[in-house]
Amino acid sequence: MPTVVLHLPHDLLARLASAGADGTVELTLDIRTGEPALTEESPLPTGPLAPLLRAGLLTSGTRLHLHQPRANRSATATVHADGTLTVEGKLTPFRSPSKAAFAVTQSQSNGWLTWRLADGRTLDDLRNELEQKEA
Repeated sequence: MPTVVLHLPHDLLARLASAGADGTVELTLDIRTGEPALTEESPLPTGPLAPLLRAGLLTSGTRLHLHQPRANRSATATVHADGTLTVEGKLTPFRSPSKAAFAVTQSQSNGWLTWRLADGRTLDDLRNELEQKEA
């Protein structure tokens, strides 16, 4: 039997809780990408990831991976349009990559070096790329 998995924006429950008087929240799903599309405009990104989002080096829905073989730890995080990260298995969104990494490792770590894109680049690599473009 096929399985359907829906990844919804982390703020969907808040939007549902603040629904209008009639209780309606409009949500559409683009089956070409699987990305949920809210009828409201996407929020402007804030926080440490905002420059990477504004430059197009990260996009909403980008998946980041943390893998620590010696500690037998791995995790996946999703970047959101507002600049937050959600980590699978964690309820709270994180404003910084390092706080998201701490939620997985339970130790201080530099999230800019810990989280990687599918192609192996770190968030720090993206930040350096942005600095080179702006120079």
